[in-house]
Amino acid sequence: MVDVGKKDDTERQATAEAFISMTPETLQLIMEGGHKKGDVFAVARIAGIQAAKKCSDLIPLCHPLMLTSVKVELQALPDDNQVRVESTCKLRGQTGVEMEALTAASVAALTLYDMCKAVDKGMVIHNLRLLDKQGGKSGHWQADDVRAAKNEGGQS
Repeated sequence: MVDVGKKDDTERQATAEAFISMTPETLQLIMEGGHKKGDVFAVARIAGIQAAKKCSDLIPLCHPLMLTSVKVELQALPDDNQVRVESTCKLRGQTGVEMEALTAASVAALTLYDMCKAVDKGMVIHNLRLLDKQGGKSGHWQADDVRAAKNEGGQS
């Protein structure tokens, strides 16, 4: 593990996303709450939060962190037959939370797959990526398309 002991404590935040594609019927089942396993989004949200908290147990050499906030949001995209998962992790500390955010998004997507595989084995998890990170020595970073979209919308 990298020694971060001499780094300053700063506010740090990271946001990641993942997508899972499925049949229209599977997405409809999730959106209507008709899945026999219950509220798929609620279970996936909790799984993502738990995964962020356990990141250092899953990723070798990842520092155990005292997260102050983990948010996992799931959005049905019926026009694309997808669910978008977005996770944001925060803390005040000496190392970033990118891995926690990525782990939360990926495990939430995996949980969606697990809960729905009986009705749709062909689901595909894709485009897991970091969208944004803030804090620390390297400051603020955003994915190019996120930065461009904010600039087009008049935000910076």
